[in-house]
Amino acid sequence: MAVLRKLSEFIELSMIAHAKWDYETSMNILRGKKRKLILIALAVLLPILIYMVADAADIIGGKKAYAPAFYATNVFVISILIGFCAGLITGCIGAGGGFIITPALMAAGVRGILAVGTDLFHIFAKAIMGSVLHKKLGNVNAKIAIAFLVGSIGGATLGGYLQKLVYSKDPIMSDAFLSIIYALILGSLGWYGLSDLIKKRKLARTPLEMRPPTEAEKRLAFKLQSINLPPTIRFDEDIVPGGRKISGVILAMGGFAVGFVSTLMGVGGGFITFPLFVYVFGISTFTTVGTDIFQIIFTAGYAGISQYAIYGFVFYTLAMGLLLGSLIGIQVGALTTKVVRGVTIKGFWVTTILAGFINRLTVIPKQFNDLGIINIPKSLAQGIETAGFFIFWIIIAIFVGWVMLSFFKNIKTFREE
Repeated sequence: MAVLRKLSEFIELSMIAHAKWDYETSMNILRGKKRKLILIALAVLLPILIYMVADAADIIGGKKAYAPAFYATNVFVISILIGFCAGLITGCIGAGGGFIITPALMAAGVRGILAVGTDLFHIFAKAIMGSVLHKKLGNVNAKIAIAFLVGSIGGATLGGYLQKLVYSKDPIMSDAFLSIIYALILGSLGWYGLSDLIKKRKLARTPLEMRPPTEAEKRLAFKLQSINLPPTIRFDEDIVPGGRKISGVILAMGGFAVGFVSTLMGVGGGFITFPLFVYVFGISTFTTVGTDIFQIIFTAGYAGISQYAIYGFVFYTLAMGLLLGSLIGIQVGALTTKVVRGVTIKGFWVTTILAGFINRLTVIPKQFNDLGIINIPKSLAQGIETAGFFIFWIIIAIFVGWVMLSFFKNIKTFREE
């Protein structure tokens, strides 16, 4: 139980770290006129170009993979709404809404492997457009980044291979595989968040934030740093006299885990990296921030393009819709946090996580039934799936309605500020 709780806390910290990156990246896009023009051009021209250049579409996995949904206007509108909801969660709650994107796309009828590839491509596009790397080059430890990327590329390759292998055997099995993964992660995270909420229900400020490493985490980091396994990489020379050191092999192992999980789930390479660096490897936040931004671009780009796009598992129009919606949602959500109590935000975060858990859990009986693993009446399996579908979207709709109501009620306050 203690291990499960610690793992759930680690995932929560990962979501918080990813939300901070997502917010900063989105704001950087919205502040730049050139970036906004590029975004509009991509959203308008990319589907047209892929349609016109049939050969290129075959190479990069365009329209033929999942036509005619690729051209459907309603799918593009749904993707904007999903991106908007994810942006609200990220901006308002301060925890990455990316954990909701893949389940939401699957709930909207998109194949799991396509949802994963599309989300990765959307993260890569956002990272490229909104990168603030040039402002933080002084923070990037090139040796740490290279060692980490060696591992993450290996992990991404394995994760992508596993996804395609399962899908090639049976598309329904692929969806069931993803549903189980998300049900386990969102279920444990929801349980942890709910128990934490009950303990801290009187909290008045926003509760989702990064914390300093505990003594146990510092001891773990010291043990890892004391392992003498070449090549040895030094870091934090500007913070600690003589700096610290850690084995490049350990960094590569961490990168492998990040690349594997992010490519398997479609949540981007950055959501685990920050807490891994700070709480496990003992790297300062100063060094971590720049290095994390650096590796997100390469991990998400490699995974999204080499493991999904070239095989036809990226829905480009949908990716642009996610990007457009999330940019708007993050702004609205971030403003709303100024006028809402922290305990309320925490409550909605737990609720949305549990909604995603219920949605993925309730589709498993039908998927198992279709695969022949269990034998229950089809009407019962369909009824369970339908119940989970409506529970998920009703909860998301209530959350969005509450945020928008809070936003419009306080527009005058926002303007004054």
